[in-house]
Amino acid sequence: MESPLRPVLGAPALVLEPVGRYDTRTVVVADVHLGLGGTAERSLGPPEGSAERLAERLLEVVRSARAGAVIVAGDAKHPIVGTPPALRPVVFDFFAELLREGLSVELVLGNHDVGIVRHLPREVVVHPTTGVVRGEVGIFHGHRWPSNKVLRAPRLVAGHLHPGFRLAPTADDPEGKRRCWVRVERVPPEAKASRRRRHIEPRACEVVILPAFNPLAGTEALNRERPARGRSFLYRRFLAQGVARAYLLDGTDLGVLTTRSEDGRRSRATDRAPAGR
Repeated sequence: MESPLRPVLGAPALVLEPVGRYDTRTVVVADVHLGLGGTAERSLGPPEGSAERLAERLLEVVRSARAGAVIVAGDAKHPIVGTPPALRPVVFDFFAELLREGLSVELVLGNHDVGIVRHLPREVVVHPTTGVVRGEVGIFHGHRWPSNKVLRAPRLVAGHLHPGFRLAPTADDPEGKRRCWVRVERVPPEAKASRRRRHIEPRACEVVILPAFNPLAGTEALNRERPARGRSFLYRRFLAQGVARAYLLDGTDLGVLTTRSEDGRRSRATDRAPAGR
C-alpha cells in the first residue's frame, strides 16, 4: 500500500496526500518554537528564527505543494509555561498569516504549548496532546502517549525529538549537526483483547518523526551512543521497535539507526538490517 506521506525536499515539512473523506492536501510541521532566542530588546528572536520568516517559509512550502491545510504537530511556541505578553501578538500574527492564505489551520498541542489557546485566532482548530487522525495517519506531538484512536492508525507522525545527525564539522557548521528525518518501518503486533490495559499497542506499519521546523531549535544527534532524548517513550517504544532510517533534509539516506529497546538491548528489527549501512 502506497504511503500518503511525502517529505518536502529541502524543508522540514511533510505533505499528507488526500485519503478517504479528507480530500485536502495537508502540510504537517512540528516544533515551530515561536519566540525562541527572543530577548527583552528583540522579542521576535533572531531573523532566521523569527515568526515572520517562519510563516514565510511555511507558506512557500504550502504553495509549492498546492496544499489547502496546515497542521502544526506541537510546540508552536517556545516558552513552556504561559505566553509572555510580548509573544502573544507574535503567536496570533503567525497563525493569522496562514489563515489569510485561505488555509485550514490546526494545532496539536505540545509540551511547550501551555496557555497558547487563548492567544490563537479563533479559526485555528486545536487538538489535545493525545493527537488527531487524518485519513489513515495519526498525528501527535510525542511527549505524551497518544490516544487509542491515534494508535490504531496504520501510519503515525510525531515531532518532539528534534532529530539530527552528527557529521564531520565544517567551517560553516562547526558542530556538524544536521536536522534529519526518521522513518521507522514496523511489523504491527497482533491485536490482543485486554480489559486491564488503558492503552493499546501501536498498530502502525510506518512512523515518521519530523525534524524541527525552527532552524534554531536544538537537534538531538541520534547517531550518538546514548541520545539525551532517548529517555522519551517515543524513542524507546517507536524507534526501537522497528527498522529506523535517518535522512537529511535534501533526501540523503544516512542509513539504519542503531536503537535500543527499554531493556537496553539492540532492537531485533535493527539487528536484521543490512550490514554496512
